[in-house]
Amino acid sequence: MTESLATVAYLGAAILFILSLGGLSHPETARRGNLLGMLGMGLAVLATIFGPRVSQSGVVAIVIALVLGGGIGLYAAKRVKMTQMPELVALMHSLVGLAACLVGFASYVDTSHPLQGAEKAIHAAEIYIGILIGAVTFSGSLVAFGKLNGRIGGKPLLLPGRHLLNLLGLVVVVVLGCWFVQSASLGLGMLALLVMTAIALLFGLHMVMAIGGADMPVVVSMLNSYSGWAAAATGFMLGNDLLIVTGALVGSSGAILSYIMCQAMNRSFISVIAGGFGSGAPVAAGQAPQGEVVAISAAETAEMLREAKRVVIVPGYGMAVAQAQHTVNEITRTLRERGVEVRFAIHPVAGRMPGHMNVLLAEAKLPYDIVLEMDEINDDFPDTDVAMVIGANDIVNPAAQDDPSSPIAGMPVLKVWKARQSIVMKRSMATGYAGVDNPLFYKDNNRMLFGDAKQMLDEVLATLKS
Repeated sequence: MTESLATVAYLGAAILFILSLGGLSHPETARRGNLLGMLGMGLAVLATIFGPRVSQSGVVAIVIALVLGGGIGLYAAKRVKMTQMPELVALMHSLVGLAACLVGFASYVDTSHPLQGAEKAIHAAEIYIGILIGAVTFSGSLVAFGKLNGRIGGKPLLLPGRHLLNLLGLVVVVVLGCWFVQSASLGLGMLALLVMTAIALLFGLHMVMAIGGADMPVVVSMLNSYSGWAAAATGFMLGNDLLIVTGALVGSSGAILSYIMCQAMNRSFISVIAGGFGSGAPVAAGQAPQGEVVAISAAETAEMLREAKRVVIVPGYGMAVAQAQHTVNEITRTLRERGVEVRFAIHPVAGRMPGHMNVLLAEAKLPYDIVLEMDEINDDFPDTDVAMVIGANDIVNPAAQDDPSSPIAGMPVLKVWKARQSIVMKRSMATGYAGVDNPLFYKDNNRMLFGDAKQMLDEVLATLKS
């Protein structure tokens, strides 16, 4: 393949990637967006393998790597459950960061194409920045993976003087960068790279450890942005235009998504990185709940739904864990056949990654027009007969608005307590991912349906159909 033909193929792949992002902006076109992205990546890989830069011996090594990587990816796609997708995404982000670091070090020790003057300084800056972003992405994504799968607690780790530590680290990184770009010694330059990499790895660990559980969906999209910029930096190091364009697309779209989510949560992006939820005063130990919890059965829940005219369902991570979305679809269909208006309220950070609940409901083939975002439905709760919360906690916690000392204070939530009656489905009275109690459970108009969401919803469905 000639250089010109490879360039045309790269251009086609870039267009497909842009169309893919456009398709992913809405659930109805998401499947098509994924397909376009796959086609674009396939075209890019083929253009690279058969392009003029890869020798015949190099093709064999690349094909072997593709088979191994593709096999691992296919295995993960078949074995990983939908509830494990957030941590899988975080883990893949870490691999992008690791790749950027490895390419950066390989580019630095490669002396087959000696550079001089400004060209050498620019290439050195590309290497330095690429490794810096890659190291932060790698370590930060590993911590996010640990938090999302429960191996690391969701509460933020707030070190004394953490902002000063971050500032000192930044100053050292900048000074080392200037030294690295001007250094003529391979050994001294490698020392600067290693010290900077260690600082970047520690910063990635510290940054995500300081972010509370309620902010984790923002962290996932933020790390997605970082991985994109790491890929773009890799493209600069390798002189690959498509990798630069693709990385910039991923980086900018991830940054925009993070900003939108922070706006929806009444948070600034800087505050999420600097500390995250959980930095407020802790709730006093042994604090008495305001009221009593009233438990109901699945049969009573079905009766309340049957008598309602307007129902709003709020899905959460508990629904994902129980894989109850298909039963929820059956209940929705049954109620709508009886003339009950059923809609879904989706919080921007419901689940463990952006769009988690939308994906699950789309998988269950629920109509898109009854799945509404928080801003579209929050004012309708006072006119709702029954608000049914399935496995959600922090996103329906009134303490976010009523308690300034709460770790989630200021976060917009779904106001289910304003419905005439609310039903919360949970396995137990355990706190949510943010680790705070929920006053909703003790309100006079709330009822608790305890048990596995799938089992309880199956019983509700059976009663509705009887």
